[in-house]
Amino acid sequence: MDPFIDFHRKLTRRSLFGQMGRGLGGMALGSLLLPRLLRGRELDQSEGDDSSLLRNLPHFAPKAKRVIYLFQSGGPSHIDLFDYKPSMRDLHGVELPDSVRGNQRVTGMTQNQSSYPFVAPHWDFKRCGKNGAWISDLLPYTQKVADDITIIRGMNTEAINHDPAVTYINTGSQQMGHASLGSWLSYGLGSDNQDLPAYMVLLSQGSGKNPGQPLFSRLWGNGYLPSSFQGVKLGSGTDPVYFLQNPPGVDRGQRRKALDRLETLNRAHARQVGDPEIHARIDAYEMAYRMQTSVPDLMDLSDEPESTFELFGEESRRPGSFAANCLLARRMAEKGVRFVQLFHRGWDQHKKLATQLPKQCRDVDQPSAALIKDLKQRGLLDETLVIWGGEFGRTAYSQGKLGDARAGRDHHGRCFSIWMAGGGVKRGFEYGLTDDWAYNVVEDGVHIRDLNATVLKCMGIDHERFTYKFRGLNQRLTGVEEARVVDDILT
Repeated sequence: MDPFIDFHRKLTRRSLFGQMGRGLGGMALGSLLLPRLLRGRELDQSEGDDSSLLRNLPHFAPKAKRVIYLFQSGGPSHIDLFDYKPSMRDLHGVELPDSVRGNQRVTGMTQNQSSYPFVAPHWDFKRCGKNGAWISDLLPYTQKVADDITIIRGMNTEAINHDPAVTYINTGSQQMGHASLGSWLSYGLGSDNQDLPAYMVLLSQGSGKNPGQPLFSRLWGNGYLPSSFQGVKLGSGTDPVYFLQNPPGVDRGQRRKALDRLETLNRAHARQVGDPEIHARIDAYEMAYRMQTSVPDLMDLSDEPESTFELFGEESRRPGSFAANCLLARRMAEKGVRFVQLFHRGWDQHKKLATQLPKQCRDVDQPSAALIKDLKQRGLLDETLVIWGGEFGRTAYSQGKLGDARAGRDHHGRCFSIWMAGGGVKRGFEYGLTDDWAYNVVEDGVHIRDLNATVLKCMGIDHERFTYKFRGLNQRLTGVEEARVVDDILT
């Protein structure tokens, strides 16, 4: 039985007149409460996605068309990678003064330590680029692109544990249920490629702490936004999107016919119950149909020259590695994906910092720098905003006995470092200053709300005007607390 015919056969006369009566009554009530719904464009919203409500975006000319966010999950040690001062060598082993620690809330892993000795960086640093930025020798490839990036050393957050901290920087709130940065941009700006989602996610596990901290799909979720705008995670195997391909015995023509029939039923149901998620479901079906051809083309690296793999490193040949994901991020940028986010786990060095951190850096250093170089040589860097960083940094004091090979560093949200490059961001620039202990921000601090406001600015969006009505509130990515755009780092 054809489901479309079956649907209409079961529609009784009583049901037909009942629906007509409710429809006329609803129109009458709507004309009194919301008269605009019976005029012009507004009526069309029920037949399209919510992005049509945002035709006034961008608010101003954007500096970037897309974002690639290289998220380092676990909290990279800023003091060992970017926040160096030569005087730190003289402070090694000195007890961290109470005046520096203050009344800081620390995690349960170090709150009962009897001593908090300062640990100088384990590795040497070099002054890099024309501006002479200090970058660790653990990151030799990043050192070579110093003139293309802005290093922000005054990042800070209130969160001190992984899940609330990762949730906070990705969604603007420590509480679950809010929309992610990528979902906000997908909702506001849509995609330049109708055959791929506007927001795509890739995961990898590092060589440092294995396994790393768990990652939950809500980190790239849509929250209260329509579900069409959630991130789509790609796997690393032969089937990167589960259940995308047709089952045996079903060809593409049959799939198209089934989807057309299903859309007819879904639209009829949507008109009956008025649930916007039904339209999101229709969009998902259509996107999946188009992705049956676009995703295999995206994942097929056979058209990449040998020079590309030499640039990104040998690991770029291994599906699921950070290097391979960086290469895929560049391919997504070429194809017009609005927001690409890589999550790389393994940065949580509570123990064995001296052995784990070098391994973790080897995972990301060459491919991160290669991404900058590759985008630049293809003319894409000026219109692509690249962000590298985690949810917080690490403590300047030792977790564990000073000098013990098993010692590490605890979580630290008072200050940490990230870098940005590309669309709208200055090149070869440093911003923010911490104290001699790399423990507190003393100049030009950047809260994670400020970071998100700045990202939106690069994409042409005013974070204060970019809202979504939910539970009676105009929800914003930057929340209700103060947030500022860091104009000093922008071109």
